[in-house]
Amino acid sequence: MSTVQISAADVNKLRQQTGAGMMDCKKALTETNGDFEAAIDYLRKKGAKVAASRQDRESNEGVVIARSSADGKFGVIIELNCETDFVAKNAEFVAFANQIANTAVDSKPATLEELTALSVDTETDRIKISDAIIDRTGKIGEKIGISKYTVVEGEKVIAYIHGNFRLGVLVALSANVAGADEAGKDVAMQIAAMNPVAIDKDGVDATTIERELEIAKEQIRAEGKPEEMVEKISLGKLNKFYKDSTLLNQEFVKDPSKSVAQFLSTVEKGLTVTAFKRVALGA
Repeated sequence: MSTVQISAADVNKLRQQTGAGMMDCKKALTETNGDFEAAIDYLRKKGAKVAASRQDRESNEGVVIARSSADGKFGVIIELNCETDFVAKNAEFVAFANQIANTAVDSKPATLEELTALSVDTETDRIKISDAIIDRTGKIGEKIGISKYTVVEGEKVIAYIHGNFRLGVLVALSANVAGADEAGKDVAMQIAAMNPVAIDKDGVDATTIERELEIAKEQIRAEGKPEEMVEKISLGKLNKFYKDSTLLNQEFVKDPSKSVAQFLSTVEKGLTVTAFKRVALGA
């Protein structure tokens, strides 16, 4: 046991540096004979123990952050999870998620594994994101982690966050033209609200088409239509699916007299969407 006198000022200093609880800081300094560097390591190891002990806990709350680069050519979405809504609404937790998103935009990692291997600044030093997550777990006392990381590249990438960090959207336009920021935001809001399955019908995978056709055929047969009409009517229902579920063919929410494709043409002839991503918390 340490014989070094641990003052309240020392405890407070360590607390300011690490953000750990007062009793945890006092214990860390006591166990390390007042050595601040060793005490910081002690607290980090404690954080690792907390993280390990909470691996079986559900972490379905959190925040979704969407961010695009200054040149508008690259964007990311991350989902940082925690156990409770109380922590998800904490300003420090949201700031940590933003720090991770900013690091991703700056460094452009291709995968989640590459992202967590990058380094961020903490109250005391610069450490890997994976270690910073362990530290935060120890400090907060809840299991936290990044569950999703996705990127979009294009001529003009717009990021949009909806519903108090509950949903994030990235949309890439084919050109960076006058009005692209506002138009991109409108389209991103469309994606958030209508959740399209693809940009247009060419982007719908074969499995989805087959499923929609099969559902349509069963509905038509249930209505008692002759078998020779089933194929023709099912193709009509498939076209309705394309109109309702593919972005460019959807009615534009802000002006239902136009499709999204027609709206974009009013901004700039030929302007279109080249990519999009939509991430909803817990989905």
